[in-house]
Amino acid sequence: MAKFDPGSTTSAAQAGTRQLGAWGRGALFSFATVGMLAIGHANAQPAGSGGPITLERFGSFHVGGRLVELSGRPVREYLPTVGSAPLRIDPNGVHIVGAMYARFMVPAPQRGTAPLMLWHGAYLTGVTWETTPDGREGWDAFFLRRGWATYVTDAVERGRSGAAMVPEIYAPPLHLPMQNPWERFRIGDGPGSQARGTVLPGNQFPAEPENYLSFMRQVVPRYLDTDEDVLAAYVALLERVGPSVVIAHSQGGAFAWQVAQRRPDLFRALVLVEPAGTGAIAEAARLKDVPQLLVYGDYVDADPRWSVIRTSARRFAAAIREAGGRIEDVDLPSRGIHGNSHMLMMDRNSDVVAGLVQDWLATQGLWR
Repeated sequence: MAKFDPGSTTSAAQAGTRQLGAWGRGALFSFATVGMLAIGHANAQPAGSGGPITLERFGSFHVGGRLVELSGRPVREYLPTVGSAPLRIDPNGVHIVGAMYARFMVPAPQRGTAPLMLWHGAYLTGVTWETTPDGREGWDAFFLRRGWATYVTDAVERGRSGAAMVPEIYAPPLHLPMQNPWERFRIGDGPGSQARGTVLPGNQFPAEPENYLSFMRQVVPRYLDTDEDVLAAYVALLERVGPSVVIAHSQGGAFAWQVAQRRPDLFRALVLVEPAGTGAIAEAARLKDVPQLLVYGDYVDADPRWSVIRTSARRFAAAIREAGGRIEDVDLPSRGIHGNSHMLMMDRNSDVVAGLVQDWLATQGLWR
């Protein structure tokens, strides 16, 4: 393992940065392996969830990041716990920021011909894929059960990836109030709907008060100036794991397109679940060799915000096709799948949508 050389960092009056190379990728890796292990889920599962999942191995690691050196900041002293002794923290020195957490599970037997990554959206973490607000299995388990080796990540500054000092390194984060996802993620039927407890007709998100509270407990702050760190960490993840199938949701979909434009060689296929942005349209041709699937739920074109986002995605997809790429745009209502919110993987019919994705991956020759 390479050793960290503190003399190799960049100094500045307040902050300087350097991308981590092999040292960062290797030194932060922790790996748990079991010969063969059958596991159940910690959450109580409904009848018919499929029984234990047999794993060949599982583990987690951190990847990517850069070093930032701070100077001239005041020392802080505080009492960390009751009955403890005062602790002095000097924030000056080298900080690591922009690293990303990943957890992997490899089933036995494997049927996916490539690793399958699950990238979450804004204000969220990898929990998006692990379970639903009403306690059902998430897409992580769905694809594990079908023989895919899955990688669930917490993007930079989310969850177990950690953040950085504010405002010295990152700008202050934004926090969402209770009504924001209810109205913005096409659960409720317009402004004030969370207070009223009303949903769009036929909506399949588990919107009962206790379930919505369960969902909001997993919502985390979002920093607005971390995109380059996020993109660099996703590239580092793919470089470490190898060419993969990536399923990405919302903000994660925009990141996935941008990462794929930088490194198309690291993508076997790309599934965009209601992407909240695009890549660079002038570089659409870089995606021509990556099979792609777009998936959208209900009420998208009727929503003043999501209709604009979808129009942009359609324009981007058209540019990819014009360059010779293969990209399929699936409107779930037109397929007879109704009531989906922006959180497709949490809606009551989430397994139906996951099955559509699984079938598409199989048609691409990625499942045996």
